Amino acid sequence: MGRVLDHVLYRTTVLGRQNIPSKGPVIFAANHLSYLDGPVMVGASPRYMHVMVRHDMFRGFLGWVLHASGQIPVDRSGDRAALQAAKGVLERGECVGILPEGTRGSGDAASMNSGVAWLALNSGAVVVPVAVLGTRITGEHKDKIPPLRRRFHVSFGEALKIERQPGMSGRASMDAAVEQIREALSSHIAEAVKISGQELPDDPTPPRTEQSGND
Repeated sequence: MGRVLDHVLYRTTVLGRQNIPSKGPVIFAANHLSYLDGPVMVGASPRYMHVMVRHDMFRGFLGWVLHASGQIPVDRSGDRAALQAAKGVLERGECVGILPEGTRGSGDAASMNSGVAWLALNSGAVVVPVAVLGTRITGEHKDKIPPLRRRFHVSFGEALKIERQPGMSGRASMDAAVEQIREALSSHIAEAVKISGQELPDDPTPPRTEQSGND
C-alpha cells in the first residue's frame, strides 16, 4: 500500500536508500506533517517496517489493515506495552518506524518524545533519520489529504548508533539520547529541504472548519 501511495497515487523521490543497513534491527525516525507520513515512509524503504500508529486508528477496515500488516498501536499518553512490542520486533532483527514528534505539525523536529531514545538504548538498534517532505505544505490544514500526483520527497539519513554515556544516570543518558536523535533528524530535514527545494509548512495550521478527531 505504501508503494501504491508513493508511485501510483503520488510521485515520490527517494534518496539515501544506501544508508539503510541491509540486515539487523533498525529504527526509522521520521518527521510528522500529515496522515500520510508513515505509509509514505514504508513505501520508500527497501526494508519492511512495523510503524507505531495512534491506537484509535485501529478501527474498521483501516484497523484490520493495520493489524494484518503488523503495525503497532500506541497510546501517546504513555504506552509501555507498545514500546515493549516494538522492542520485540527489533530483537528479532526487524525494523520499526516511529514519528517521534508525536503529533502532526511543522515537521522540523524542534522537539520529540523519548520513546525513540528508549528503544534505541534498550534494543541496540541503529536509528535512521527520515525526512518526509511535501505531504503537507504551507496553507494546508494538518487533517488535509494532499491532492493526488503531488510530488513527495523521502530522504534516509546516515544510521546513528545510540549508546549510554559512561558515568551518566539513566535519566541523563535518556535525555542525551533524545537530543542526539533530535539534532540528527533536525539537521537531516534541513539538508533534505535544501536538496529537494521542498519547504516545510511555515504557517500555523488554520482552525478546523468542522468537528474531527484529535491528532
